Amino acid sequence: MSHENNNAPKTESLNFIERIIEEHNTTGKFDNRVLTRFPPEPNGYLHIGHAKAICVNFGIADKYNGKTNLRFDDTNPLTEKTDFVNAIQKDIKWLGFDWEDRLFFTSDYFDTLYEYAVKLIQEGLAYVDFSSSETMDDEKRKGQESKYRNTTVETNLAEFEKMKNGAYENGVCVLRLKVDMKADNRHMRDPIIYRIINAPHHRTGDKWCIYPMYDWAHGQSDSIEGITHSLCSLEFENHRPLYDWCQEKLEIYRSQQIEFSRLNLDYTVTSKRKLKELIEEGHVKDWDDPRMPTLSGMRRRGYTPAAIRDFIHRAGVSKRDQFIALSSLEGSVRDDLNQIAPRVMSVLDPLKVVITNYPEGQIEDLTIAYHQKDESMGSRQVPFSREIYIEKEDFAIEANKKWRRLAPGRDVRLKGAYILHCTDYKTDENGAVIEVHCAYYENSRSGQDTSGIKAKGVLHWVSIEQAVPAQVHLYDRLFSDPKPTGHKETVTDANGKEVERSVDFKQFLNPNSLKTITAYVEPSLATAQVLDKFQFMRLGYFCVDKDSTADQLIFNRTVTLKDSWAKQNK
Repeated sequence: MSHENNNAPKTESLNFIERIIEEHNTTGKFDNRVLTRFPPEPNGYLHIGHAKAICVNFGIADKYNGKTNLRFDDTNPLTEKTDFVNAIQKDIKWLGFDWEDRLFFTSDYFDTLYEYAVKLIQEGLAYVDFSSSETMDDEKRKGQESKYRNTTVETNLAEFEKMKNGAYENGVCVLRLKVDMKADNRHMRDPIIYRIINAPHHRTGDKWCIYPMYDWAHGQSDSIEGITHSLCSLEFENHRPLYDWCQEKLEIYRSQQIEFSRLNLDYTVTSKRKLKELIEEGHVKDWDDPRMPTLSGMRRRGYTPAAIRDFIHRAGVSKRDQFIALSSLEGSVRDDLNQIAPRVMSVLDPLKVVITNYPEGQIEDLTIAYHQKDESMGSRQVPFSREIYIEKEDFAIEANKKWRRLAPGRDVRLKGAYILHCTDYKTDENGAVIEVHCAYYENSRSGQDTSGIKAKGVLHWVSIEQAVPAQVHLYDRLFSDPKPTGHKETVTDANGKEVERSVDFKQFLNPNSLKTITAYVEPSLATAQVLDKFQFMRLGYFCVDKDSTADQLIFNRTVTLKDSWAKQNK
């Protein structure tokens, strides 16, 4: 029923990147080509931060009539799966981008990367190191050279061959570049480029037991593919000298790395390690849990690709770290759903209303438009009868003059139906209202009103007899703190020394991030399909969950109509 807006992505306004590319075009660098790449590691699902990288890489290539490669950085067989590869491709296409026939894997280049490593060994620029990881870390910190640094070329070639052939167990040795142990940039202090992992790879099987590190594989893969502009997040700025050093020493095609700021949202964690921890400990159900910041979770919750692209477009791209309010993303979601989501009626917290002067057994079909401002969405028939449900919060025993809903002696209009006048109510033994009695003005039907009655408010409703019960998941923010990973605490270690450590981010999980209720929806929703999106009038935007069936409708709350979080959490 809903009409998801998945138009072509907007062209990003990437000012400083544009200036670099236009300077290149002026000087003829890269022969006026633009070829970017998006290099996800298939060890989890894509999240909102990845969405920015996708929009930047595909957007800048599109702006300059270039292309973008999708290249999986599959260099760690312990954490990577084909399932993740498939999920990532699905998410990118859903977001609105297509790499066409330009799908690659770093594992495609394992043989070439190995040959490059051998070349550097032959030139005395790489060596096999048998030091422990603790020793290497200590030497790097102090700027001290390893005792293996000046091993002969012949020995290093032989040892690297033995590494490749499975002669050593995990962790026994590594291959390091011989760069500069005194460099101010720690990434240049003889970085590791190969480690031993005796595990099968999801694509190459048991062919390899040594695997390249990202800093080694990244730049050389860019060169092999002829990438002109390697656009990556700001955290890799200190890695750029190594990126350039490797390509220079190998005398291969020189790509240019350009860094931009990451996308950070408040009330959100995007570390894949931490997201995996949430799943494994049962705080969320899976990668596509609608509370997760993953693209699959957002899709399941009801976010649209157009809304995410709009949010990223409005956030912009800069060299400064970005920390953006989650409410800004939610605002983009509301803006898009406001245009495309049909308006329907659902009651989440039902209160029975008996219209005492409406004929018993009579059912009247009322024609109500799906969207008052978009006639193309059409209309549907909504049954009206003597007994209906309204929201409990829409009735008050005592109300002031500003009250625009139902109260004794007050008039209110039912959406698309009649004006009611409240005559009485019933309570239980605790004084809670359990039933409201009203009379309707027979000549007050919407579109045919000749009653002259001026009702101040309009309420949504459903007919009790025809309403369809539905399970509704009321999702809220997963964390109650704007920076769940930004807290430190001082503790005493085993030696009695006070040290500072990070506070466990899970302490800030919001206990009210999910509330499941049984609601009642109008019968037109009985045939709603998975991922169909609706505005439940006066309540918010909702989406049909993937687990929904004909026998059990399930809706996820995508977002409320207004940002109520700040007011609730002052």
